[in-house]
Amino acid sequence: MKYTKYLSLIVLLLVVLSSCNKDKNNPGYDYMGDHDMYYTKFYKAYSPNPVFRDSMTNQLPVEGTVARGSMPFPYPTASIGDRAVNQALAGVQLINPIAATDESVAQGKELYNIYCKVCHGPSAKGDGNLYTSGLFPAKPTSLVEAYVQTKPDGEIYYVITAGSISGLMGPHGTQVQPDDRWKIINYLRSISK
Repeated sequence: MKYTKYLSLIVLLLVVLSSCNKDKNNPGYDYMGDHDMYYTKFYKAYSPNPVFRDSMTNQLPVEGTVARGSMPFPYPTASIGDRAVNQALAGVQLINPIAATDESVAQGKELYNIYCKVCHGPSAKGDGNLYTSGLFPAKPTSLVEAYVQTKPDGEIYYVITAGSISGLMGPHGTQVQPDDRWKIINYLRSISK
């Protein structure tokens, strides 16, 4: 019995020592139940996926969810009639939260040059490269004349976000962040003076 105890300890010691692997490129066996959790099986974004019912890896967000730090645009843009009413409503309800400081106007100018200059031109008179080169048939609206300058900031914000009622200017709500839209408006107000 005494020898059996020592023999079992020696065998256990040999098993433990033989399990130690000196090869750093091969860590040995890993096991975590039926679900290989040490080495996760992943699927590429557009590859089929057997985990979901629709077999798509890249899933849409759950309906009604809102991304952290953002709020949905509260003015529907479904029909032209709705757009006209909501644009006027946005003009009354939305107030520019960004003060028109030298810094915000300078940032607005940079953003204007990125997003707006190609259509509305360097002086915002509707003479951008897209129009003057003949690539766009309709002359964009001048942003320094009374038609735009007499509109409340909220209406201009609505047009930047949802596009114009005519459809000539597309929506830029997905490209331009909300605070950046207000800065562009501050810049437009500064160049009209």
